[in-house]
Amino acid sequence: SNIVRTDIRALGIEDLDITNPRLAARAIISLNKAISYISSERAKLGANENRMNYAMNSLRVGLENMSASESRIRDVDMAREVVEMTRFQILQQSSNAMLAQANTTPRTVLDLLR
Repeated sequence: SNIVRTDIRALGIEDLDITNPRLAARAIISLNKAISYISSERAKLGANENRMNYAMNSLRVGLENMSASESRIRDVDMAREVVEMTRFQILQQSSNAMLAQANTTPRTVLDLLR
């Protein structure tokens, strides 16, 4: 998966000579080989691009799913904490009411005895 060179020297088409029919025919063969090579490399690049796009889309979907899962977990944790806080508030209010009742009962008994 290296980046290949596609300059005229690497393609072997830098010194083409078309001064006579025989050399022009060789030049055409060299150009056709260069075109085939470039087409093949473009196809490989396209395949790599498609694989990368697929991987990127898969990662994007995974990220969205993970974010949604995290949100649901946070929502559940928040709901659990609200229920727990409400339970403690009810216990505290009940305790306060019992203490208030306990404090008034002896006074009422004392008032009756007087």
